[in-house]
Amino acid sequence: MPQQIDWLYHRKSCITCKRAEASRDAIGVPVKEIVNATKVRYSADDALALLDGVDTLIAMKGPKVETFDLKNDRPDDETLLARMMGPTGNLRAPTARVGRTLVVGFNDEVYSRVFAD
Repeated sequence: MPQQIDWLYHRKSCITCKRAEASRDAIGVPVKEIVNATKVRYSADDALALLDGVDTLIAMKGPKVETFDLKNDRPDDETLLARMMGPTGNLRAPTARVGRTLVVGFNDEVYSRVFAD
């Protein structure tokens, strides 16, 4: 059974968000709460607050995937924000929280691994 997404931040007009949505739909991932990134902006402080209670951050940009162990080896805030924030200074979309994991960006293989468990 697929994992449930507890919290999802996305923009309907975003190409990457559309690809992520198609991947989630193919797996059959239910989403508990959706935040429209067009209407709600997350600043650096807001983004760091999202990491409360998160043990793992998976950040993806294109084919590059980085995994951070926030519980045992948390990098500094500057490093984390460089992976989480977009060029406009807002949280990148799509961003999803699944249990104690925060997933920023999209990569089909990562989505299959994280959400299909």
